[in-house]
Amino acid sequence: MERSRSWMVQTDCTLFQLLNGKQEAITFNRWMSMITHLGGAISTISTVVILSLFSAGLIQQTAYAAVASLIISHCIVFFLKHIVRRNRPYLVLPSAFVAKKPLKDPSFPSGHTTAIFSVTTPFMILSPLLIMILLPLSFLVGWSRIRLGLHYPSDVLIGAIIGYICGLFSYLFFSSTGAV
Repeated sequence: MERSRSWMVQTDCTLFQLLNGKQEAITFNRWMSMITHLGGAISTISTVVILSLFSAGLIQQTAYAAVASLIISHCIVFFLKHIVRRNRPYLVLPSAFVAKKPLKDPSFPSGHTTAIFSVTTPFMILSPLLIMILLPLSFLVGWSRIRLGLHYPSDVLIGAIIGYICGLFSYLFFSSTGAV
């Protein structure tokens, strides 16, 4: 058991070092700093609230599912962060590139990645054509969290899974009630 845990931690650190940024890539790092905010509270909450209030029909109902998904997923993230209490990579790995304003709260799982997947998943289910835009965008937010030194790849992976599952079940719930 300890051997497999050690392998997982080592693999996570190796992947982090491959995906983490380099300070010299200033323009790319600025771009990733903008992308990362798409998974932040202001972007995700304002998007689903605006769509809930100012759209109609299936889009509005899907926005309701996204609101539910965002709330449920963030309750899960809150509890996991305080149970697991994993230090952020820049606190553990001395060679890690880190963004200007690093976060201090626990790393696992990635809240930004969870948020973007929890909001985009219901819309990707509603209209599979949106997958071509929303899925790469969601993955970019996840990568940005690693690139900026704030999360390990496993933080992002689990955040994406939590967001996807919450988005899927919220969509299924709202569609079973006839709302979507």
